Amino acid sequence: MDLAYNTAPAGNAARHASIIAAWQLAQMSHHTLAAYSRNLLDYCAWLDGLGLDLFTARRVHVDGYRHTLAGAPSTVARTLAALSSFYRYAIAVDAAHFNPVQAVTRPRVDADHSSTQGLSRDQAKELLRTARAAGDRSNALVNVLLFTGVRISEALGATTADYGHDAGHRTLTVRRKGGKIAKVAVPAPAVEALNLYLGTTGADLVLGQGTSRPLFTTATGKSWHRTEAFRTVQRLARRAGIEGRISPHSLRHTFATIALDNGVPLHDVQDSLGQADPRTTRRYDRSRHKLAKSAGYDVARALA
Repeated sequence: MDLAYNTAPAGNAARHASIIAAWQLAQMSHHTLAAYSRNLLDYCAWLDGLGLDLFTARRVHVDGYRHTLAGAPSTVARTLAALSSFYRYAIAVDAAHFNPVQAVTRPRVDADHSSTQGLSRDQAKELLRTARAAGDRSNALVNVLLFTGVRISEALGATTADYGHDAGHRTLTVRRKGGKIAKVAVPAPAVEALNLYLGTTGADLVLGQGTSRPLFTTATGKSWHRTEAFRTVQRLARRAGIEGRISPHSLRHTFATIALDNGVPLHDVQDSLGQADPRTTRRYDRSRHKLAKSAGYDVARALA
């Protein structure tokens, strides 16, 4: 049998694997890399179905692809941003001559309001009670997210060596988006929960001393996977009787709204969250000298 009749031509992902891999290496954030890669591969598969090449597609083709995208405006906008990122990179390394996504109309995303569902104070207190009853690890995770405002990736990326002291405060050193290192204060409720989970008073976990391991681990000692931690928060929210789409980001949202509601200056909350643009932080402001790290203590007092 002639194998030529049974061999399909290589698709875009395989045909342009080298430049795609180079673009992936240029991404700074692991989660951005994962999301953008999925978006690009989906686009490649769509082009394959039409017999189009990644580097000969024109704006009219991208416009057609845009109309196949489902989901929230922010999801569609992110998908187009991923494709544009790839083409910009390809142009920069002389692999492409134009960006067919550049002039494509993107959905309007409300920059003045966060679509993430936050928690009321009563809901936050009930979630804390539920997490406490669920176990030490769940309790520590919910407390860290709710009282520091760190991202789930930042919490899970931290190690015991990152849990230290600074000027009498318990701190956690995290790696922000883009690789920036930041030190955030850990208020008393989160310190108590973390110490209970780690089985220590924390005195032996001074920054830079001792053997380091992931701060949050599985029973086998491996780093707790983001997907499983995400599901844990969702499961706890359901047990607490909280309706809606609750995620780890909901706790970050709650941290910001409670801090702003309690009068913490916008720029201090912005610093606590590690956000470069104050307009991003302002989305959490429902009401339309403190240190930036004091925001967590205000949240702790509000939920006491």
